[in-house]
Amino acid sequence: MITIIGHLFDPLTLLAMLGGVFLVACFQNGAAALGRALVALKPLVTADPARDRDAARAAMLKIDQVAQLRGLSCTDRVKTANPFLTDAARKLANSERSDLFQLWASQTLADRAQRHGAVHKAWLSIADAAPALGMAGTIIGLVGMFAAMDDPAALGPAMALALLTTFYGVVIANMIAAPVAARLADLSERELAWQQEVVARMLTISRRENAPVRRASIREVA
Repeated sequence: MITIIGHLFDPLTLLAMLGGVFLVACFQNGAAALGRALVALKPLVTADPARDRDAARAAMLKIDQVAQLRGLSCTDRVKTANPFLTDAARKLANSERSDLFQLWASQTLADRAQRHGAVHKAWLSIADAAPALGMAGTIIGLVGMFAAMDDPAALGPAMALALLTTFYGVVIANMIAAPVAARLADLSERELAWQQEVVARMLTISRRENAPVRRASIREVA
């Protein structure tokens, strides 16, 4: 068994497969998107949307209290560990009108969703390219076999190339790229869900706190 497993690892064939797969993905998505797809491997392991959601809800209670006691301009004093929540609190404190905060939030979440979608697409491209390149390697190996029918010593390496490229393509696509893409899509959906919840809560606070100002302005005009 160990011997068979040892035969499954061919560094040159594996490197050629990986290089071809990433080259195809780079052509399809661009170097920047592929780079972000590789960087996304870190949050793939460390991200915890449920933890971030609970922390955001706790922070929103403090932001709401600060807004009621001291006004919107002090909401950015609530310290949070999440960059999005920190930016949102700062924007809430500095936005004179609710519609300005809503515009910023909509653009920010749309841009974030677009970046997440590009990363997800890059990993799906890798999952699609790997089996195709594996099949191409199989064809090359078979051609090598038929070309070397008069040389039995050359049949083994050609057959190994044909089988290993197919094996590597299946592994890269179905055991690495596709699961990574699915996991990132799930994390993105859950992250955007709690961020939309935060935006809706902040927008409610902004409208509530700005309402007395509008009423006072109307009375002054009257």
